[in-house]
Amino acid sequence: MHKLLSGALSTEKLVVKIKNLHPSLVGLKLVQMSDFHYADGLLSEKMLTEAISISNAVKPDLVILTGDYVNTKAKPIHQLAPKLKNLQSRHGVYAILGNHDIAFPSSQPEITDALTKVGIKVLWNQIAYPLGNKLPLVGLADVYSREFNPEPIMNQLDSTIPCIVLSHNPDTAEILQKWRVDLQLSGHTHGGQIVIPGLGPAIIYYTKILKKIPRKISRKLPFLRKSNSILHHWQWSEGLHQIGNNQLYVNRGLGTYFPGRLFCPPEVTIITLDVP
Repeated sequence: MHKLLSGALSTEKLVVKIKNLHPSLVGLKLVQMSDFHYADGLLSEKMLTEAISISNAVKPDLVILTGDYVNTKAKPIHQLAPKLKNLQSRHGVYAILGNHDIAFPSSQPEITDALTKVGIKVLWNQIAYPLGNKLPLVGLADVYSREFNPEPIMNQLDSTIPCIVLSHNPDTAEILQKWRVDLQLSGHTHGGQIVIPGLGPAIIYYTKILKKIPRKISRKLPFLRKSNSILHHWQWSEGLHQIGNNQLYVNRGLGTYFPGRLFCPPEVTIITLDVP
């Protein structure tokens, strides 16, 4: 995607405080990347290379990829995966899938296999322990999948121990309030793509206007209905949020769509864990 439509890559750095975090995990560095959409020029090779270099330069303890590696068909994953193999991390690279990665019945196994072959561990309704048993890492199925069912996964966790949950769509933070989630990492939103400085994503105001349009008119205009099908909680479209007792961070992603981004640069996120 041309720089005029995507903007320059931004490195977001933040400290996330977690109660009862084991002393050995204080200062741990995580890097998150999301929403590559590696097809149709939606992500430039230069930006992808830059993002990988930024990640490697901080020598992260863990790299996390939160879905949407392709746009529609799975084929581009075979060009993207060898590039992602260059990501370096002390405790590995872990990934979940997004809605675009399950667009066709064959997409999920093809993308999972391509990422697995380059050493990236894909979690689909699974719990992993790359950082030890004091901080489990949960990877959920995408919310659009029939297999999205967090209850049997989350109920396996000890509520006295912190955990990190990977879930592509931030809307799931509402459902996950039933359990302890010290940090949920999501993507999906592209930050809203068009942001009004000082006010937030333009789509928030767009949806308010949409609600005032008579339903018999709006239902005849598919574009007007699309915003709600993409996300309900647009107020969670980027950054760190407190959702009940849980914390949610939403990455703006690397790829984009027409009409592009405005005041909403693509990002690589560097997260340092700390105690309150």
